[in-house]
Amino acid sequence: MRMSFGKGEAPMSIDYYAPTLVEQISSERVQANTLAVWWLGQASFVIKGADAVIYIDPYLRVSDRRLTPPPFAPSAVTNADLVILTHDHGDHVDPETLPELAAASPRARFIAPRPIVGRVADLVGGSGRVVPAIVDDPLHFALNGTSVEIIPVPAKHEEFDQTDLGYPYLGYTVRLNGVCVHHSGDTIPFEGQIERVKAHGVDLALLPINGRDFYRTRAGTIGNFDYREAAEYAVQIGASVVIPMHYAMFRGNTVPPGHFVSYLGDFFPEQSAHIMGRYSKYVHVKSR
Repeated sequence: MRMSFGKGEAPMSIDYYAPTLVEQISSERVQANTLAVWWLGQASFVIKGADAVIYIDPYLRVSDRRLTPPPFAPSAVTNADLVILTHDHGDHVDPETLPELAAASPRARFIAPRPIVGRVADLVGGSGRVVPAIVDDPLHFALNGTSVEIIPVPAKHEEFDQTDLGYPYLGYTVRLNGVCVHHSGDTIPFEGQIERVKAHGVDLALLPINGRDFYRTRAGTIGNFDYREAAEYAVQIGASVVIPMHYAMFRGNTVPPGHFVSYLGDFFPEQSAHIMGRYSKYVHVKSR
């Protein structure tokens, strides 16, 4: 098993990172068949292919509940071309992040599950900036001369909670710059999930590992894949590399990523994984 570990950094104030990290993302040169990925904590990522910059579930508020500070203020995000949102929970659709980010990146558009389009529109300045996401209905964009395809897939955040407008919880497969990356959103396993996503030909999978249990559910904390389920899912969809997410943000709703690594080493030593350091970069080069 090939494992690579990102270099962690000591906690700093947001002034240290902003605007330095945003500038780094903007200036990063990304070759063909390559994707640069930054982890902002929890389920928040930035992905860049060619000159297209996409934020996924940006969670940038300052809060005493966080175990790690945000990497930069939302107002520092001047480089977003597209913002993808998986579901309306505060660490995914953050009402403190989205208005400032939308103002700082006035050309950015926001993709959101159709049932929450109105909610997102209120946060980002109008429905004209929001694109509704519907399961299995691909979306296509040209961002700074780069073609992007986004395929929404259902997520089961313990329940589907499907409405007449569709699924309120989504994952997304993104094809960008010759690389296929799948962000599962917050989800647990369900029938048909593997087959649907495996057909996309995933190169890089971003999967939650924080799990769920009786006590968290009773306290109102809705769960996700545990580390075993995330490992099994990554292998069964055929991902070349898997990055675990959704841990180390809130006390009581986290798990050591080493559990995920150990499970892969014991049962799937052929599966490559990358453990992200805080606010670090991973560069994925398509290998097949």
